[in-house]
Amino acid sequence: MIRTYITPTQSKYNLALELPEEYLGQELELIIFKRKEEFFIENETPQFKISDKYKGVFTKDDAINFNIHTQEMRKEWGNT
Repeated sequence: MIRTYITPTQSKYNLALELPEEYLGQELELIIFKRKEEFFIENETPQFKISDKYKGVFTKDDAINFNIHTQEMRKEWGNT
């Protein structure tokens, strides 16, 4: 998903998008609407678990082994 905010200064406003490879050849939906400020909080960071970022990168066995390794390293550093 691509999300950005623009402030056009004239009625004919050119917009160029850089699209991810997986979007090429796909039908995309572009929606333009006036932003209502009361619905948005400035500088709001999306809340997600860091594990969601890596979901599917490791197999379950690899993830378990990596977790064990990480715990052992933290014990060595005294950061249990």
